[in-house]
Order: sequence, then C-alpha cells, then structure tokens
Amino acid sequence: MRSAPLNSVDLVLCTPHGRQLAVLLVRDASKRARERWSLPWAPLAAKQAPEHTASGVALKASGARASWLEQAGAFTDDKRHPGGAAISVAYVGVTPARARELPDGAEWFPVAKLPLLAPRHRAMIDAAVAQLRERMDRAPVAFRLLAPMFTLSDLQEVYELLLGRRLHKASFRRALQAAFLVAPTDEWRSEGRGRPAQLFRYAPRKRRGARGGVRFELLGG
Repeated sequence: MRSAPLNSVDLVLCTPHGRQLAVLLVRDASKRARERWSLPWAPLAAKQAPEHTASGVALKASGARASWLEQAGAFTDDKRHPGGAAISVAYVGVTPARARELPDGAEWFPVAKLPLLAPRHRAMIDAAVAQLRERMDRAPVAFRLLAPMFTLSDLQEVYELLLGRRLHKASFRRALQAAFLVAPTDEWRSEGRGRPAQLFRYAPRKRRGARGGVRFELLGG
C-alpha cells in the first residue's frame, strides 16, 4: 500500500471561460477520495524545484504549459488535502483559452460554480484568485491570457474577468494609455457589422519610476 506524500505541489490553473474565470480540476478516481474533483497536484520530489514540478503538473493536466506561473503560498494548516499531504506548496498559473481538448479526466469549472473540493484545495483557489488580482498591477497576467495580437475590447474583457467587475470603457483606455503597455499593429479584425477593430500587442515601455501596470484606481465602472 502506497503511503501518502509528505509534501505536495498543487496547481490552480486559470483561463477565461466565456465571461468567467475558470479553474482546471481533475477527476479523482482513488477509492479513498471523499470528493470527485481536485486540483492537479503531485508529490514534491526532494531533488526537484517546486516550480519545475508545478510546470510539469500544468503540462500533464492541461496538455500545454502555463503561460504564467507563480507560487501562491505554502499551506500547512489542518485543512484536509485529498492526498493526505502534510505540507502543500500552491502555485497559480494562467493559460489562454484554446479549442484544444483537455486530457481525459480534466475539466474547466467557473470559479463561481466549483464542485465540492477538499478544504485545502478550496482555500488554495481563494488565495490564488486573490493573488492574481493583486499581481495584475505589477505582472503581465492579463496579457498571458490573450493571443499575441488582441483588440482593446479583448483586453478589457480579461481585466474585467480577473477583477470580477465591469470597467468603464473610456476610463480603462485612459489608464491603459498612461501605463504604456500596448502598441498598435497594422492588423485589423472584423467584429460583426461594425467597423474593424485594430489589433494591439503587449509592448511595455520602460519608464523611470513607473509601476509597469494599469492603475486600478483610475478604472471606474
């Protein structure tokens, strides 16, 4: 009988799902599992850096590498882990929405409609989503959820999805312009019956003393 791992690496992998933020869960087929679904996780190997383990977990669970990945914290409290791990190192990652099929046993769930999860995994998701929102002003999280070229409406939708609230269009574009994060391309995309929308790319300009992100206090809505 296999003993439970002493430590684990657990991944909260997020993607846009319609107009909602979704988290990747995998079906737990073990007989001792109390819940049907869990976050993707793996035992923490003694000779492997946790971020390498997390990257491998993302690849195995979703079929692609995470486009952004960062540690979300260590969980050592008494909340139950599905594998019985004593210590869990949680990572949060994002991946663009794609049409590819997920590996068997994996499925995207909206954050607002998650199935029953082990208490520690539920706590990890709450912490990871909070960290995504906190990091948006200093890391290119939103841009890692988009194709290399995107419209400003695409970008605003991702910000709204991550922040969990609607943004005023004019205020968002003023804040984006002030942040010097995007550059226009010569490409345009038809969007229904209206005129085509110009495509942009992520191209941050370095400025002395700049924070390097969109200032949320400027985003009304």
